[in-house]
Amino acid sequence: MTSSAARTALDLTADLPLPALEDFYRDLHRHPELSKSEYRTAAKLAEGLHAAGYETAEGVGGTGVVGVLRNGEGPAVLLRGDMDALPVAEETGLPYASETPGVMHACGHDLHVTWLTGAASALAAGRDSWSGTLLVVGQPAEETGEGAAAMVNDGLYERFPRPDVLLAQHAAPGPTGLYAHSPGLIMSASTDVDIVVHGVGGHGSRPEATVDPVVTAAYIVTRLQTVVSRELAAREPAVLTVGKIEAGTRHNIIPSEAHIALNLRTQSADVRDRMLAAIRRIAAGECTAAGCPREPTVTVGSSFPVTVNDMDTDRRVAAVHGEVFGAGAVLDFGPVMGSEDFPLLAEGGLPYSYWFVTSTPAEVWDAAAGGDLMQQLAAVPSNHSPQFAPDLATVGPGVRTLVSGALEMLSVR
Repeated sequence: MTSSAARTALDLTADLPLPALEDFYRDLHRHPELSKSEYRTAAKLAEGLHAAGYETAEGVGGTGVVGVLRNGEGPAVLLRGDMDALPVAEETGLPYASETPGVMHACGHDLHVTWLTGAASALAAGRDSWSGTLLVVGQPAEETGEGAAAMVNDGLYERFPRPDVLLAQHAAPGPTGLYAHSPGLIMSASTDVDIVVHGVGGHGSRPEATVDPVVTAAYIVTRLQTVVSRELAAREPAVLTVGKIEAGTRHNIIPSEAHIALNLRTQSADVRDRMLAAIRRIAAGECTAAGCPREPTVTVGSSFPVTVNDMDTDRRVAAVHGEVFGAGAVLDFGPVMGSEDFPLLAEGGLPYSYWFVTSTPAEVWDAAAGGDLMQQLAAVPSNHSPQFAPDLATVGPGVRTLVSGALEMLSVR
């Protein structure tokens, strides 16, 4: 027997204005904006919310947008979509490819804003069928991990109703038509670490008069590969990535410093702390072995928290998605190593559900090499790839997931 939330969601999304929503998506994709500069995107979202009847505010936490629809007694539900693009040069060849050099919606946030706009409009048009309060949040600067905290610090829950539950979703690679839920841990923590190796610079013809920080940095990078493979148990998921090495100015100058930029992905505070201790130990040890004039500078930078779904909330949302799309469309592939700042919107321990919507075009998925799901996933363009191009066929279903999830949490009449 289909629940009232599922039936109502199907009714409210039966006649979505798909051509208009697809045009809205194409426009956002053509005009990507980097973190904390999402002015045009925010204005487009605010325009749609205002037209749908929401009390709308812009400039929350920088460029954030908040829409509020008060519709009688009942729970307050927050729907969030992130808005920022990435410093990636697009290589999709799409007719609506980015017109901003070196900037691209390579993570699907343009699709998220489109889903959010469509869901907000459908729920407003169908307000006779539910009661409660909707908060629609367009969040800036997710990619840098700054936007959610900025909105909370700017009085998000003092200026607007405090939600009882939060919902969000993210485009992901995979054959279209799948909705991935994980009650409990679904995404990992991320931590940036910077190392500066201090050497003694000099002429390339006289290395004996120097302490070469480039060679020392190379030893550090090599040794860091043993942190996950030799210092953590196989049951403790973690990733250590060296994302950048910088040193020197010319071929024949041995520099005085080398810079190494790392990123850690962890699923527990204990593993993160042990990895940081190992990084400090390895960096200090290699610098001592090289005779560096001072200890390396190790700085822990920006971080993202783990994303842990409230089990009851996520099971309820997954169940209604199963009713709307069919039980076979909902799956649980467990936690991933990607990270999000969405949990920072759940300030004070608010319950939330966060899930993935697969978005790889059928022709791309079918052509991908590999004999099983995981091999094909590795072969298709993923988030942050210059070839990442979600299927426009996901516009309608992505609206429907948000609408049905919201209705499951609201009071349906």
